[in-house]
Amino acid sequence: MPRLAGQQPDYIKNQLHAFIEQRRVHPIMSNVAKVLSPAMVSALSTHFKDLDPQPVEGGPKDLAPEGKKIFEEGIPDAEIPPCLTCHGDDAKGASEFPRLAGQLDDYIIGQLRTWKKHRGLDPSKDDNAVIMAPIAEKLTEHQIAAVAAYLSYLK
Repeated sequence: MPRLAGQQPDYIKNQLHAFIEQRRVHPIMSNVAKVLSPAMVSALSTHFKDLDPQPVEGGPKDLAPEGKKIFEEGIPDAEIPPCLTCHGDDAKGASEFPRLAGQLDDYIIGQLRTWKKHRGLDPSKDDNAVIMAPIAEKLTEHQIAAVAAYLSYLK
């Protein structure tokens, strides 16, 4: 499960609509989201923004420096842009790009491994899932673990 504290309202709203419209699937969230009224989606979207989460610090510390480098510089040889391009220098996201700072490393790992299976499932309704799909696909297991470790330590 993701940590929602401090998350961008536009991102939460977009993701709830993605579950409702079946552009994104999850056995629990797909069922929860489909019963939300527009007012509930709006209220949930704004509720989490002002919460100030502390970092989980659950990722392997030895991988965090490599993850920081990928986050800040990308992997030019693999045509992987820096994560901060969309998620911000502090990884707190902006608009429809999610906050990654302090996220659970297991959650980040799981999302990046299975990106195309669960997101961007309706090409006629593009969202930022289409931007991340080719990036997630190019990352190696080790690179995914490194980025996830780094993000778990950010406040």
